[in-house]
Amino acid sequence: MEGANFWDEQEKAQKTISEVNQLKEIVVGYTEMKKRFQDLVELYPEIKASADQELLLESDREYAIIMQQLDDLEIKRMLSHELDHSNCYLSINAGAGGTESCDWAQMLSRMYQRWATKKGYQVEVIDFVEGDVAGLKSITIKISGPYAYGFSKAEKGVHRLVRISPFDANAKRHTSFASIDVSPEIEGDIQIEIRPEDLRIDTYRASGAGGQHVNKTESAVRITHLPTKIVVSCQSERSQLQNKETCMKMLKSKLYEKELTERQEALHALSGEKKEIGFGSQIRSYVFQPYTLVKDARTKHEVGNIQAVMDGDIDDFIKAYLKEFGSYGG
Repeated sequence: MEGANFWDEQEKAQKTISEVNQLKEIVVGYTEMKKRFQDLVELYPEIKASADQELLLESDREYAIIMQQLDDLEIKRMLSHELDHSNCYLSINAGAGGTESCDWAQMLSRMYQRWATKKGYQVEVIDFVEGDVAGLKSITIKISGPYAYGFSKAEKGVHRLVRISPFDANAKRHTSFASIDVSPEIEGDIQIEIRPEDLRIDTYRASGAGGQHVNKTESAVRITHLPTKIVVSCQSERSQLQNKETCMKMLKSKLYEKELTERQEALHALSGEKKEIGFGSQIRSYVFQPYTLVKDARTKHEVGNIQAVMDGDIDDFIKAYLKEFGSYGG
């Protein structure tokens, strides 16, 4: 980094600095945690001998903090994949079930946006399609911040809701589904070849609540990659050109992530692994009635406080996933 030619290739230099900062974060965190633990070990015999209840409680709290730091460092160590540190695009699509599934998609959107905000991430709604009666048929949000993709990728798959539907006059229990897809934002020197003849580009008017929020021109853009059938859309920018640029970024991200997934599945096939945790499999159930429970089908981690989960407290599910499946998750 101190070499005279370090900045000759700006993109490569920025990538190097990013990698150094990630390593520095882990090293500094470990050094701080180690010092706190050594200090506690040295002081604890005196604290115990004093029988001072307040000091004993304080030492217990310090120990809990140290263990949390250790857990956080372990998780960051697992996030060693080349794109784990990246921003990401998280898409939610309502499954079959009409209004009930659209409402579920909106509930999940709120959950993820609250989770991201609690972690200090920036959240931007890229595109959405409202339900015919209520909720959302689909929504794509961009989550920006350290390790946004590394954490969010744990949420890929189908999420199942069981509750008494507020849209059913007979108050019957309904089961609804929504699928989550997550792809990293691709930046820097990663090259993805996209041929113009492989694209179908459509424009349309942006959605909105009415008035000044509804675009009067067809500035929203939808791009279909014909060979893979991947569809991306954006209506968050003011101009059609900006929305097209965002769509191309998302398409590159999804194509690269697809390539990585296929590569990983090929390795698993060679090694004989049988885990099925990819996109499209049911990963988690959220039961509101007749009892309250959120249970992950992959890790068996479960929580009874469903309201806390819907308010964005999903870190324990993400950590359980990373501990179970490692950096790439599969």
